[in-house]
Amino acid sequence: MKIAITGKGGVGKTTFSSMLSRMFAEDGYRVVAVDADPDANLALALGFPREVYDSIVPISEMKKLVSDRTAASVGSFGKMFKMNPKVDDIPENYCKEYNGVRLLTLGTVDSGGSGCVCPEHVLLKRLCSHLILQNKDVVVMDMEAGIEHLGRGTASGVDAFIVVVEPGERSLQTYRKVKKLGNDIGVKKVFVVGNKIRNKEDEEFIISNLEDGESLGFIYYNQDVINSDRANKSPYDTSEETRGQVKSIQQKLMQLQNL
Repeated sequence: MKIAITGKGGVGKTTFSSMLSRMFAEDGYRVVAVDADPDANLALALGFPREVYDSIVPISEMKKLVSDRTAASVGSFGKMFKMNPKVDDIPENYCKEYNGVRLLTLGTVDSGGSGCVCPEHVLLKRLCSHLILQNKDVVVMDMEAGIEHLGRGTASGVDAFIVVVEPGERSLQTYRKVKKLGNDIGVKKVFVVGNKIRNKEDEEFIISNLEDGESLGFIYYNQDVINSDRANKSPYDTSEETRGQVKSIQQKLMQLQNL
């Protein structure tokens, strides 16, 4: 299963991504969690120790790797380089593993201009394509609000596109934008997870803004999960109640995918 998770900043998509990754790993699946958000902090949410987190170098910042695979100097905008670099060994060689989850941090590309095609960008796109279209593991991608790392052909291989929302109009506006972007590049299934829910009215507000079958479920506001960040603990290890809510979402997702 290949899952891309997105949403407006601050809605809890990294928390949800980490808990879903841990859950698949506990169920015995081989899991690759991909941090594709420029504000990379998925490692901490997964429970990685600080010393391991501090040692992580995003793929986009591995200058020698980028240069070797694309046959170009890093930052060589406008020059010749390989458009189909070798990437199939990167997950095995550059993932960090903890709690049964292998983490791959992509990083971002400071291109100096929109639409820039540079070696770093090409390598990340190619790597995402490999993870989604050829890799046999469960892949959970923690995305930013857009879908920068997914091209048209890659996105069509995603089994589920999940937008995490809060019970508010601004969050739902992001969901609508993401849904349109997904439809434009061939994403067939867009689902929604409601987070930081306080009551049934919050649930009903979200449901009223969705089409039938788009809701995977709800995660209620939990101060213990909020506090886990301060304690540098994985939210997965913090609340049995929240784990149960995420488990229900996972089970519904797998039923919809006939798994």
